[in-house]
Amino acid sequence: MPWHKVLIALCALWPALAPAATPPVMLLTVNGAIGPATADYVHRGIEVAEKQGAQLLVLRMDTPGGLDTSMRAIIKDILASPVPVAAFVAPGGARAASAGTYILYAAHVAAMAPATNLGAATPVAIGAPGGGGSGGGTKEGEKGDKSAKGAGGEAATMTRKQVNDASAYIRGLAQMRGRNAEWAERAVREAVSLSATEALKMKVVDLVAEDVPDLLRRLDGRRLKAAEQERVLQTADAVAVALEPDWRTRFLSVITDPSIAYILILVGIYALIFEFSNPGLVFPGVVGAICILIALYAFHMLPVNYAGLALILVGIAFMAGELFFPAYGSLGIGGAIAFVIGSVILIDTDIPGYGVSLSLVLGIAAAGAAFLFLVLGMALKAHRRPVVSGREELIGSTGEVLEDCEREGWARVHSETWRIRSSSPLKAGQRVRVAALDGLLLDVVAESKEGA
Repeated sequence: MPWHKVLIALCALWPALAPAATPPVMLLTVNGAIGPATADYVHRGIEVAEKQGAQLLVLRMDTPGGLDTSMRAIIKDILASPVPVAAFVAPGGARAASAGTYILYAAHVAAMAPATNLGAATPVAIGAPGGGGSGGGTKEGEKGDKSAKGAGGEAATMTRKQVNDASAYIRGLAQMRGRNAEWAERAVREAVSLSATEALKMKVVDLVAEDVPDLLRRLDGRRLKAAEQERVLQTADAVAVALEPDWRTRFLSVITDPSIAYILILVGIYALIFEFSNPGLVFPGVVGAICILIALYAFHMLPVNYAGLALILVGIAFMAGELFFPAYGSLGIGGAIAFVIGSVILIDTDIPGYGVSLSLVLGIAAAGAAFLFLVLGMALKAHRRPVVSGREELIGSTGEVLEDCEREGWARVHSETWRIRSSSPLKAGQRVRVAALDGLLLDVVAESKEGA
């Protein structure tokens, strides 16, 4: 056979003879409280992993928990992901508390690093004031529910509903992944926690690994099923490619910080008030509109108490009204109280990292009150100051007659020459006092006669 035909045959067979490229492994890192930005980051990470044909997506977590809505969005994405997801609590000292435990149970692979822990998955709202305590599903809690009446009974009923819903949710995830469902329910009802070693013994997690490379070595050859397709992992020599948050996720992370959203709404409101009080400046109106729209977008994704938002608006309106109505401080004080109460209850959650700092609220309220009293003080001082210009100041002023006159003549008043009118004759150099103003004509009387 000619050599060129041999070469053509080898070229045709080369794709089959050449070793196939190992699909990549993607790595997402979640640190801190789980919120809308985290859910967006995981959603985009799964999309990128699918587009790049990744064989595995590693979700490295260290979280104290987070918002229920964001947690459920992440779990939905994991369950629907065509790429297997390995939730990995790492590095040492990290935790997957509350919402992190649910995500760990939902993942195709649950792994932990040494000296990490998970658990305490009781819904945070249950421990909030009026939530009925933390004994949601215990016999004591049930006895308390039976004896409770009125608002207390309603709170206990809501507590029981939340506990039962969360228990059923995590039990379903545990049964889907073949993990310890009994302990998962205890984590919800009793807020218990486990270390990595204990979690492995109790079949809560699938394995314990030192770090991501060790995790990939331990997962090599494992069969995983995702989106009705089973695949065998080839991760022994794979290197995890970290996927950093893009600008959209970072922007979302900033504006969904409750303190930032709170400041944005206040800046927007004050900017619009300034624009309406000074029409035509335009710039404050533009800034105010943009800040308010961004804040409303952030509030849409946060657990906002709209009664608190209404109290903030009423408080600002009352404090602004104090500047225009003589309410002797009642509007200003009432507005400040409404503003503080509304700011405190604005974010309806006790999750760490998802509340407005009390020091920030008090600082802004104090600044607003100081500005209000400064303006009121300046207005009161100006009101008490004697009149130094205009018609009111001219009446009662003294002047000097410039020429002899019978009824009308000229006089110098306040270093200005005025036409004067008098009921008695006046002589040049005589002192007179202004009694009335008729257009540009001053009615005067002689000082000597007035004094008599």
